[in-house]
Amino acid sequence: MRTPGRKHVPMLDLERQYAPLHDELLDALGRVLETHQFILGGEVAAFETAAAEQLGVSHALGCSSGTDALWLALAAAGVGPGRACVTTPFSFFASVSSILRAGATPVLADIDPVSFNLSPTAVTAVLDGPRGANVRAVLPVHLYGQISSGFGRERGITVIEDAAQAWGAEWHGVKAGSLGDIAAFSFYPTKNLSAAGDAGLVTTNSADLAERVKMLRQHGMRRRYYHEELGWNARMDGFQGAVLNVKLKYIGAWNEARRVVAARYHALFAQAGLAEAGPYPMHGVVLPREVPGAKHVWHQYVIRAPRRDLLREFLAARGIGSEIYYPVPLHLQEALKGLAYAEGDFPEAERAAREVLALPIFPELDEDEQQTVVAAIAEFFS
Repeated sequence: MRTPGRKHVPMLDLERQYAPLHDELLDALGRVLETHQFILGGEVAAFETAAAEQLGVSHALGCSSGTDALWLALAAAGVGPGRACVTTPFSFFASVSSILRAGATPVLADIDPVSFNLSPTAVTAVLDGPRGANVRAVLPVHLYGQISSGFGRERGITVIEDAAQAWGAEWHGVKAGSLGDIAAFSFYPTKNLSAAGDAGLVTTNSADLAERVKMLRQHGMRRRYYHEELGWNARMDGFQGAVLNVKLKYIGAWNEARRVVAARYHALFAQAGLAEAGPYPMHGVVLPREVPGAKHVWHQYVIRAPRRDLLREFLAARGIGSEIYYPVPLHLQEALKGLAYAEGDFPEAERAAREVLALPIFPELDEDEQQTVVAAIAEFFS
C-alpha cells in the first residue's frame, strides 16, 4: 500500500453533500415560504408518503426529532407506567431516556461483541430473570447502520425499533422500520438521511398505532383544542419536510456509496496487515462486520483497537477526524444511577466502550483520504 502525503481528513463533510443540491433545496424551501405551511403541511405530508413507500410500511409520521420519535413510538404502543422495556446499554442516551420519559422502566441486556447490537441470548436471560416480570416491550437499536435482529413477538412482547442510524438497512430483504410493531428514525444532520436541523419519523403497519402517534404529536388532540390525553408538541416543521423530501431521492445512492467506502477500508486494512479476526483486538484492529442476512448501510465505520484513546490522539495530531460512539455505557451514566446497575454488569458493552473508534465515513470520502487514515493507523501500530 502506498503511503500518501498527509492531509486533513474530516470525520464528516456536509458541504460535499449539500453543494450539488443547493438549487434544488432552495426551491423546496421556497415552496414552504410561499405556502406558509411552516408546521407539518404539504411538504411534510409528501415526505411521509414517499418515506412510507421507500420503507415498505403503511404509515410514516414526521416529528420533531429522533428522540421524540422514540417517545411517540413507546407511548403509542402503551409502554408506560408499570411496564418495563428491554434495551441495550451501548447506545445513545435517548434509547433509555425515552423509556423513562414514557413512564416505563428500562431493563438492560448486554450486546453481541461482533455486531455491537443487543444480544438475543442476553435478552432471553433477562426475560427469564427477576427483572423480566413486567417487560412488555423490547427496543433493539440498529447500531451503526446494521439491523439488530432476532427479536420476534414471542411472549406477547412488543418490538419497537430504534432505527435512528439505519435508514435503508435490511434484514433478509426487509427494511428497518418495518420489522417490529413500530419504529423510530432520526434525521439529525449527521445521519445517512439527514435534515437541516432536528427531525424524526415514526413508522408502523398498524393503523391504530399510527392514529395514536398523530394524536400524541399534537398535544393529544385529534380535533383542535380537544385534548384526549397528555401528548406533546412533537411535529415536524415544513422546512425539514422539504429538505428531507429532496434528499430522499438520493439516499439509495448515498448508502451504496457508503458500502463502497466500507469495502475499501476493509481492503486497505487487509493490505496493511492490520486486520485481526477478533472479536477483541490484540496487536492490530478488529474491523466491523456485516452479519449474514443483513444489509449494512454503514452510518459509522467502527473498529476495535487496543490503546484506543492514544490512537485517537495520534490521529487528531495528524488532522484525521474520529469519534467514540460511545465512551460510557448507559448503565454507568451519572443520570441513570437510579437503574441500580453497576460496573461489571454488562462486560461486553463496557469492553466495547473502551475499544471502539469510528473512522471517517461519508458517501463522498475519496480513496486518497482513506489511504491517509489507514496509513496513519499503520504508523501508530508500527
